[in-house]
Order: sequence, then structure tokens, then C-alpha cells
Amino acid sequence: MTSSSGNGLSWCRRHSRFSRSVQEPCSRGWSQTEYFPGSTRWPSSKMGRSTSSVVAQFAPGEDKAANVDTMIGLLTQAAERGAQLVVLPEFAVFTAPAMDDRFVDSAEPLDGPSVTRLARVSAELGVSVVVGLNEPAGDGRIHNTLVALQDGAIAAVYRKVHLYDAFGYKESDRVLAADPSTPQLLELDGFRIGMQTCYDLRFPETTRWLVDAGADVIALPAEWVPGPLKEYHWNTLLRARAIENTVYVVAADQIAPGGSGNSAILDPMGIPLAALGEAEGVGVAVLERDRLDTVRTINPALTLRRYRVEPGH
Repeated sequence: MTSSSGNGLSWCRRHSRFSRSVQEPCSRGWSQTEYFPGSTRWPSSKMGRSTSSVVAQFAPGEDKAANVDTMIGLLTQAAERGAQLVVLPEFAVFTAPAMDDRFVDSAEPLDGPSVTRLARVSAELGVSVVVGLNEPAGDGRIHNTLVALQDGAIAAVYRKVHLYDAFGYKESDRVLAADPSTPQLLELDGFRIGMQTCYDLRFPETTRWLVDAGADVIALPAEWVPGPLKEYHWNTLLRARAIENTVYVVAADQIAPGGSGNSAILDPMGIPLAALGEAEGVGVAVLERDRLDTVRTINPALTLRRYRVEPGH
């Protein structure tokens, strides 16, 4: 597994059968030719019970076409590194500095031009994609929506439940909160991927609800607004959700000015397999079914618990 940062330094991380990890510097991420001679791609899931995942971070703006162009560039980078799943940030199609009518005026339906273009390109590249957009909700409001794209079509949809009315921000001024509903999961290489958005991370029952529905990977797009201790909260909560649910977490944040960066992929023990800093880029890691099964055998917390999560209002 690998992580990369804007300074060009990458780290490779591998797990032994005893769950120890070894981290070593490498010039351009995982050395494919060292472990798979003659290959220029990451190991495919066809070689075992695994899938290659990417977090992609950037700073979306108010030009939707330019944002989609940037995302296509990141998707291309991810595909060149063998990705099968790419997670992009919340509000990746359109972002403005304040939650105002610009989000409403720029909103697109799920069959609009931005999603249609991303679906077509992702199919051409052979990757599944989770991406955030502002979707019309009527009456001058929007849904904060995630779509999962697979094989050129929408495979799953999630509309944000917990709105960011905190830290001096008021997302509910323009966003309509969705009611909790049966999660739609994306199926990929034997993994089931559930989706949640940004502020949902602060509510552990959200992730547990996805896990109870069968998710073993959490895709988490975000615009984690910068502020005092916010990066600390982000990194702590990502690790907590991975550990307490014994799941992989694939979290893609916007970078400044809207977000904090620090996109990451964590394994079911909370170990960062890929971690980005503040710059635009991608981080790559292999999600391994054997690792997931081993962790859940060592720590069978999901079967030992005595409480269940039920949706509220």
C-alpha cells in the first residue's frame, strides 16, 4: 500500500500475516516492477481477494466544467496506478466560499451534464467513482448528494443526513437533510461500499448503520472546513470509525480554501495505508479481504456488541 504527498515523497506500507506493518520510502509509490515484474499497474483484484482504492483531493470552485476537468485528470492518474475505486470530495462539482444561493442556482439533477460526463469517463477508464454534488431539492434548497458511478451508470446514491450547523456554519440554510433510509451499497470485487458525508463522521451511528447493512468499506467524501483542532478531529474520527467498526475507510477531503486536505485510507485496525497532506493529488492503497477477515477474527466486536442502531427522526 502507498501514500503520497505534494512534496513528491511516497511511502509504501505492507502487512505481514501477523498484522505487523512495514513502511519504507519509495520514489513514486509502490514499486510495481519489484513485486510484479513487467507490470506498470497495481495488483488487480483478479490476483486475489483485493481491490485498489484511491482518494483524490483538490479545491473545487464555482466553475463546474473546470472542476470536472480537474476530476477527470485525477481519475486518469488513479487509473494509471491501477485504481478500481476512486473517492472524490464532497461538493466536488461546485463549491462556493459561503452556503448561499449559488449552490442552489448551480445545482444539477443526477442525470445532468456533470454526472453524465464523469460517468462516461469513469467507464472508459474502468474505475468506479464516488463523488459529491449539489442536487436540486425544490423550494430554493438542495440535497448534499453522493453518487457512486459504475460501468457508466449510477449504482448508488446517498443524500446527507447530518447537516453542518456547527462551528459558526449553517448548512441547513440551503441544504435539505435527508431522512435515514436503507443504505444503498456499491458492490466491487467482493467488497460492499457504503457512503457517508463529512459531518456524518461525528455521528458514530451513521457508520454502524452502514456496517449493519453489510458495508465493509466506507467511502467518505468531505469538505472538512478548516479551523482550530479541526484536522485533529478529522484524523481522530477517521481512525475511530475504522477501528470500532473493523472496516476500511476511504476519506477524500477538499483542500484549502474550502477543506483541510489530509485525505486518507485506513485499514480495519485504523492504520493509515495512504495519507495526503495539503496539496492536490491522489493516494493509493490496496484493500485486502484477508486483512479484513483477520481483523474481525482477532477483534469480533461486531458480534459481541449488545446494542443495535435504529434510525431516528
